[in-house]
Amino acid sequence: MLTGGNTNDCTQFTTVMEAIRVPRMGLGRPRARPAHVLGDKGYSSRAIRTWLRRRGIGHTIPERADQIRNRLRRGSRGGRPPAFDKQLYKQRNVVERCFNRLKQWRGIATRYDKTAESNQAAVTLAPLLMWA
Repeated sequence: MLTGGNTNDCTQFTTVMEAIRVPRMGLGRPRARPAHVLGDKGYSSRAIRTWLRRRGIGHTIPERADQIRNRLRRGSRGGRPPAFDKQLYKQRNVVERCFNRLKQWRGIATRYDKTAESNQAAVTLAPLLMWA
């Protein structure tokens, strides 16, 4: 999904998740639902966690500091903190390193392309040239 630079990623979360297709080994159609999602604090919202829970998708998303304070302020009515696996969350560095490598391409980092198709082509071509 390509949006304006001033649009939060979390607003497009459900759109991106519904577009995901996880290929299967061998025969069969691609899975439309990943087994687990790793997200940063930007995706820590009740709506996103509920959306994932309803679809049976496991998730590891750290809680924001303001959410922790609000939960603790409410005391026993604040509920339990969401489960968080530190070891699993460490795997997110692969994604962050990928973004870092892509942003080394000046045209991608500053988004010089005028059309969404040109930008998608650049984002597709850059990894092919980097890892070929």
